[in-house]
Amino acid sequence: MPPKPHRVLLDRVSGYADEAAAYMRRRRVSRRPFARLYYANGRSADHADDSKHGVELFDAAAGLIELAGKKAKA
Repeated sequence: MPPKPHRVLLDRVSGYADEAAAYMRRRRVSRRPFARLYYANGRSADHADDSKHGVELFDAAAGLIELAGKKAKA
């Protein structure tokens, strides 16, 4: 027995809503600042900007950017 037409429509709308919710979750996650470290063995680690290691990494990166900006002007 084929599904009732309203069921097909509800399933389609539900699928679109699930995809939209997943997109918003991915977008929200990707907009948070973080530092990702890659190690020689292929492992990687993410550090949020408010974690201990994240603060240190962001400070080091800011120093490198500042230094690079000074060399470009000279």
